[in-house]
Amino acid sequence: MAALLQYKCPSCGGAIEFDSERQKMKCPYCDTEFDVETLKAYDEELKDTAEDDLTWESHAGGEWGEGEADGIRVYVCESCGGQIVGDEHMAATKCPYCDNPVVIMGNLAGELKPDFVIPFKLDKEAAKEGLRKHLSKKRLLPKVFKTEHHIDEIRGIYVPFWLFDTDVDAKMRYRGTRVRTWSDANYYYTETRYYSIHRAGCIAFDRIPVDGSTKMADDLMESLEPFDFSQAVDFQTAYLAGYLADKYDVSSEQSVERANARVRQSTRDAFEATIHGYSSLINEHASIRLHDGKSHYALYPVWLFNTTYKGEKYTFAMNGQTGKFVGNLPTDWGAYFRWLGGLTAAVGAAAFALSYLIWLL
Repeated sequence: MAALLQYKCPSCGGAIEFDSERQKMKCPYCDTEFDVETLKAYDEELKDTAEDDLTWESHAGGEWGEGEADGIRVYVCESCGGQIVGDEHMAATKCPYCDNPVVIMGNLAGELKPDFVIPFKLDKEAAKEGLRKHLSKKRLLPKVFKTEHHIDEIRGIYVPFWLFDTDVDAKMRYRGTRVRTWSDANYYYTETRYYSIHRAGCIAFDRIPVDGSTKMADDLMESLEPFDFSQAVDFQTAYLAGYLADKYDVSSEQSVERANARVRQSTRDAFEATIHGYSSLINEHASIRLHDGKSHYALYPVWLFNTTYKGEKYTFAMNGQTGKFVGNLPTDWGAYFRWLGGLTAAVGAAAFALSYLIWLL
């Protein structure tokens, strides 16, 4: 019986004591009672929990075949250090990240060959029109920004992505509560019941994207998702003609942490979505284990545009396949306060009219 005194209350976490009169385990803090056998089963369940195993077993990305990289040149930006890949016919250009000139560094060598590429579906004119529409809907955007942005300098670039595939076995344990309240002539009552909830199952993940460039903001690239991988094709250098391509500077091994974070969050969300009818829910333990994890190297199409307004850099990006547009924008604070003042006046007038109507009634 001494071993039973080591139990903690599943409801509040307090140390449980044995009540000899009731022949049950009782928590002196929340007064919850438990059968001894119930606590034994609960303790065995706790011992059976395993830690996460988010180990990827293999990674992909082939080597360049003989002659495949002929005609491909690497350009380096002397300002930010970015390395851009283009064909041998690409004229002098500017860095798509910092807008400074880039110079030829030499032939491509020593890099993994992409497995797949999603070709650009939208051309430069479509990218320009997408930018115009994106800006036209922003009422608080400075007018000078709309008229002076360098729309002709928008550039198409293939962004490197690592795509992760894996199967997941997961076990989850939650603590849920159901709360009931009532009252009589003298008191208000609250009854809280605690439940141990278990979920287990398998989930398959295909092509979890993680961008392989430190120069591309992760939140910007994730905001451009989703890309339609059904339109991906086996990589050929011909798809680079007329576009830039970023060389990955984050390896698949270095990208695993972000891939794991997305696997972990998506798995937890999927399991939690199956639980209903509780007042509160706390995830007490999660065991997520990967099987047959592997990665592929792909290039995704992005239209990129950088500009500067009042000394601050603004970056826009458009999904070169779907047309989805994202980017941070400056605010015309004068227009904002005029809009806020007009809104306040309108609300005040409506409130006055309502109060006058009530007075008349």
